Amino acid sequence: MSLDNHLTTQELRALDAAHHIHPFSDTAEMRAKGARVITRADGVWLQDSEGNRILDGMAGLWCVNIGYGRRELADVAYRQMQQLPFYNTFFMTTHPPAVELSAKLAEIAPGDKNRVFFASGGSDANDTNIRLVRHYWAALGKPDKSVIISRKNGYHGSSVGSASLGGMAPMHAQGGLPIPDITHIDQPHWWAEGGDLSPEEFGLARARQLEEAIDRIGEHRVAAFIAEPVQGAGGVIIPPETYWPEISRICREREILLIADEVITGFGRTGRWFGSETYDIDPDIMTIAKGMSSGYQPIGGSILRESVAQVIEEGGEFNHGYTYSSHPVAAAVALENIRILQEEKIVEQVAEDTAPYLAAKWHMLADHPMVGQARICGMMGALELTPDVAARAPFANTGTVGLMTRERCFANGLVMRHVGDKMIISPPLTISHTEIDRLVELAWQSLDEGMAQAKAEGAFRTP
Repeated sequence: MSLDNHLTTQELRALDAAHHIHPFSDTAEMRAKGARVITRADGVWLQDSEGNRILDGMAGLWCVNIGYGRRELADVAYRQMQQLPFYNTFFMTTHPPAVELSAKLAEIAPGDKNRVFFASGGSDANDTNIRLVRHYWAALGKPDKSVIISRKNGYHGSSVGSASLGGMAPMHAQGGLPIPDITHIDQPHWWAEGGDLSPEEFGLARARQLEEAIDRIGEHRVAAFIAEPVQGAGGVIIPPETYWPEISRICREREILLIADEVITGFGRTGRWFGSETYDIDPDIMTIAKGMSSGYQPIGGSILRESVAQVIEEGGEFNHGYTYSSHPVAAAVALENIRILQEEKIVEQVAEDTAPYLAAKWHMLADHPMVGQARICGMMGALELTPDVAARAPFANTGTVGLMTRERCFANGLVMRHVGDKMIISPPLTISHTEIDRLVELAWQSLDEGMAQAKAEGAFRTP
């Protein structure tokens, strides 16, 4: 089929509705409205089948870090497909892209994170982590250490294992999740759950829930704690400053492996190569995906501390793997993506220029009468929508006003996602000052229109 599509929008929507099952979508609602058809992209801009230009404030799904339209990545994929389009790395076999990408990741990862087990994305990388930590403790003669602790409203993927690690109640309601030996503690979301505690007090209290859970379950049974440095899909939940130091202390003192899920926060999103560096976390395992290839190819992985990897190696054959682990085309594209990030100093540009500029503009949105808090870390931000700013009050029907506002964003040419009544962004790291100005301008306009609609429909009220 030609890259130039000759079907009308209506024809594409009809075919899509007849044959395509979409992730995280209400099929009946989408059939009624018709799917949004995206046909092209360049830089931070999308174009739909009607020719409308849309500013992508979400970098696809948190992943297009270097922006759309980078010909270098297409060229690398083409050359690799000609030379070696596929081969597996099972049974004592490797290939140059896997070797070179492993070495590059060891170079940029903090500390002694030197070993990589590849996957096709974040979900299966976190499934790998379940297997890794349980095999690790079994190899050390402690097979009872199998319980993994995670957080409510955390997101670690949507496969059976990774969705169990995550703490999303709607996902757990489908499919009998979570699987055994995975449990959850509360999230460090001060604005919504902190009550009268200061952020510092609240951060300590939520971190110490981990220690309480370890005591309740028994340290001899707890294998690991997994969390995102900043919760992404949960609504860009930025933990208080006291949270991560206390979590790190507990894991270190209680013989618990610490897994940092860097699928969103990795590869420059927080203004450092990894969110673990931003929050001074020293994890035993880091989950990576998304920004590793800027979404141009599906690839993910787990980066292991050297001492953890050595135990895995000494534990005999690790009976785990995926057909597309370290796929040569995906690995080659990821290498080229990292080269661009390094040579164009994109991570440094985020830290020194665009992230501070975005933060200044984003915080101005806190002056909007429907915004209770504007928070941001690097190139990921959130707005808490509320009918009563002083009381930090929720809306009566959670998510209704957020959805209204999201729809106004799309109508105005901006992709800004809603999580309940939070509006969130995660634009390409290459966004310019002018494009940031436009993003914030469209966000304010959409907030105005969303609030007007909420008031008109009686939704602008507390419970």
